[in-house]
Amino acid sequence: MGVLDIFVSIKERAENFLNEKNVVTDFLGKLEEKTGIKKKIIALGAVSLTGLYLVYGYGASLLCNLIGFVYPAYYSIKAIESTSKEDDTKWLTYWVVYGVFSLGEFFSDIFLYWFPFYYAFKCLFLLWCMAPISWNGSQIIYNRVVRPIFLRHEAMVDNLVNDLGGKAMSAAENLTREVLTTLVKNKALVTPSQPAVSQSEQKRLPSTSSAKVTPLESESEEEKTPFLG
Repeated sequence: MGVLDIFVSIKERAENFLNEKNVVTDFLGKLEEKTGIKKKIIALGAVSLTGLYLVYGYGASLLCNLIGFVYPAYYSIKAIESTSKEDDTKWLTYWVVYGVFSLGEFFSDIFLYWFPFYYAFKCLFLLWCMAPISWNGSQIIYNRVVRPIFLRHEAMVDNLVNDLGGKAMSAAENLTREVLTTLVKNKALVTPSQPAVSQSEQKRLPSTSSAKVTPLESESEEEKTPFLG
């Protein structure tokens, strides 16, 4: 596929996108109605301004990341909702390459940041990875770099993941057991205990039955008392 064929493919893809019913095309349609300018020209101008902003503008990193995320995320959702599995594989491959690239960029961004036009080249790289062409960047990088490394170390990575998973579960169980034990001990310390009454103390206490005096007993005692007067 030559350079001309690439541009033709990109142009067809862009025209198909502009003819679809979505939020972007609705917004462009409203602009076309108000300004009288065709939405294709508006879209081309927006792309040109975006390119200039990536080169000279402030916050180019955020804009570049949005370009590499929003469009693939939209078509990934459409791929999930569709019955075909080809588009699922395509966009899964893109996200794997995007993750590997983001991981590498995290450690090298402090050096790459100072290169001129870095974010413009990064945006072109992400566009290449999501481009609807036969030599798609994500397919090439996955098949030539990511897949061979993964197959070479797959068994080791699986063992490492299983080992870490087992250790994490064991640590979580031990932590839960220690927390429950601590809570039980704290509850036992906070709750006041009732003092036990010995048998000798029980004998010293007067019974309530012997302390009560009936009315008949009180009257008989009054009659027995002699009158002094």
